[in-house]
Amino acid sequence: LRAVIENLVGNAWKFTGATQDARVEVGRMDDGAFYVRDNGVGFDMAYSDKLFNAFHRLHKESDFPGTGVGLATVSRIVARHRGRVWAESQPGAGTTFYFTL
Repeated sequence: LRAVIENLVGNAWKFTGATQDARVEVGRMDDGAFYVRDNGVGFDMAYSDKLFNAFHRLHKESDFPGTGVGLATVSRIVARHRGRVWAESQPGAGTTFYFTL
């Protein structure tokens, strides 16, 4: 589970890098779902089906370096704990990743 948090917080940190007054928040919802929320670049939800596949990127590698396996790793770990992971985002308004265990 450490890898889940490290990947989600690391992504939030990376994608808020150029955001003035950047915010990264980690918490738990009333229904028990955990979340990592940021106010970074966000993404178009029309492409959300690609998020958790290895080597699928929604941003150029030159803008946001990485291996392209972080969210795939998160998805596999959460699935092994019989949980679920999903995201909500809006371009320019940030992203929230949720997961249950």
